[in-house]
Amino acid sequence: MLSKSLIEKILNEALSTGGDFAEIFIEKKNNNSFFMIDGKLESTVSGRDFGIGIRIFKGLFSVYGFTNDMEEENLLKTTKKIAQAVKGTKEDITLNLIKQDIENINKIQIFPETVSKNEKIDLMKIACNSAKNYDSIISQVRVSYADVKQNILIVNSEGRFVTDERVRGRISIESIAEANGEMQTGRISPGASSGFEFFKNLDIENISCESSRIAKTMLNASYCPSGKIPVILDNGFGGVIFHEACGHSLEASSVSKGNSIFANKMGKLIANPLVSAVDDGTIPNEWGSITIDDEGTPSQRNLLIENGILKGYMIDKLNGRRMNKKSTGSGRRESYKYAPTSRMTNTFILPGKSSFNDIIRNTEKGIYAKYMGGGSVNPTTGDFNFAVMEGYIIENGEIKEPVRGATLIGNGGEVLKKIDMVGNNLSYGQGMCGASSGSIPTNVGQPTIRISEITVGGRK
Repeated sequence: MLSKSLIEKILNEALSTGGDFAEIFIEKKNNNSFFMIDGKLESTVSGRDFGIGIRIFKGLFSVYGFTNDMEEENLLKTTKKIAQAVKGTKEDITLNLIKQDIENINKIQIFPETVSKNEKIDLMKIACNSAKNYDSIISQVRVSYADVKQNILIVNSEGRFVTDERVRGRISIESIAEANGEMQTGRISPGASSGFEFFKNLDIENISCESSRIAKTMLNASYCPSGKIPVILDNGFGGVIFHEACGHSLEASSVSKGNSIFANKMGKLIANPLVSAVDDGTIPNEWGSITIDDEGTPSQRNLLIENGILKGYMIDKLNGRRMNKKSTGSGRRESYKYAPTSRMTNTFILPGKSSFNDIIRNTEKGIYAKYMGGGSVNPTTGDFNFAVMEGYIIENGEIKEPVRGATLIGNGGEVLKKIDMVGNNLSYGQGMCGASSGSIPTNVGQPTIRISEITVGGRK
């Protein structure tokens, strides 16, 4: 993307005012997205981003800037401006840039750019028709499709010189059921770090019908009762609660500053001993998987919690300096326009020994949350609230009638201790996570779990 000689000039300019570390992040990204309502294509967007981000450290001080003007004169001028924020004496740093080849963990069979626009639209039409024809109560179906190809080059003054190519695709089906002036929505949004082969292997009719089934079921459901009761969270996207209420509090961006409920708790019991959890960016073709992070560090499997004991954090380079710890391959960013920070990849609770049926049978009374919706969390305190997209009453160890309008309210630290059953049916769910370094693809996941008691907001 840039010649080695120009890269060396930029790094030397970045270090000219006393910085002790400099980094270049170069990105070329191609995006394609389509949006369809009831089989009619409403919009199509194709775009290309190209730019460079430059970051400089001086101890714990960091400064970042970016530009999409790749002319040598502008790059050196921009770097000089960024470097002026660093005050000190130029250090004697010798650059030794040797390109490293790291095998991509996400193998691609069919690159999206080789697939015609019409074939992608045909896939969306199948999804629309399947969801709409599920039942006459479905009033509208919205389908979105997106694929991304991102090529990056990362070079730093420590000698890191690596490239990566990332390909991702995702489709989202949203069904709306309507009757008697009321509406309910169901949504399924699978994705992968994969080529178009992911969509060819997807049972698009089945998942589209599932989105409509959720919408119809919730439209005919009664309102959820409120109170403190046991809740069973189904596998897959149920892990969004761990991601939001606990995962963010295990990122070094909050831990290093003491703004986390889990700061200074390494080696201590923070969860029920049944609970073990990891962040693993090395799972081939999973939505959150990365060969290297956005600082050039190889991705790895990070053990966060083992048998209830806090074992690790997710750490980027800058916050690693604050904590005197090495990066765990967790430095991520949306694009060259953002400085990286510690973020999750594929974050999930590991499977236990209980079957799904055992967990249901051993629950006399409670709520079964089959699909979770959106929510919010305060990472400093761990307090959260999440909507349940599809829920059911549990009575005498059996799943009974569906209920809607349920909200789960609690605290991440407390919920971890109240998980008293962990299933053996681990699966994942895909999402986009927003934070200071932008919006990035992350996987959430878990087996079915039971929380012995949590506040459920509904109607009395």
